[in-house]
Amino acid sequence: MQIENYSIELRDVHMFAHHGVMLQEREIGAWFTIDIKLEINDSSCSESDLIEGTVSYADVYDILRQEMSIPSNLLEHVCNRISRRLYDNFCQVAAIEITLCKDTPPMGGDRLKAAVTLTSRR
Repeated sequence: MQIENYSIELRDVHMFAHHGVMLQEREIGAWFTIDIKLEINDSSCSESDLIEGTVSYADVYDILRQEMSIPSNLLEHVCNRISRRLYDNFCQVAAIEITLCKDTPPMGGDRLKAAVTLTSRR
């Protein structure tokens, strides 16, 4: 058997943060939802059952938490910082797709969400 694709995903990660262009957004903060998919270039852990051959979900979550705690004007900037940290920390990561959604942007719409998706490859 040949494994063609191997990825790790965290879905619907909810975090409170202080991102936004408006001063109010950065002072008051808001809820955000993150979906992230990491394409992994080594699938040996599927045979070995050893965590050393993969990327830990907990470590990915910790990087998300740390980067989300740094206020930024733009969601694009936050996605870029998260991606760079993941590439720097995990040589197994070949590509990343991250969607960062502001759950209640200050635009007056009912159930309106605003999101940015960044896709990158090593």
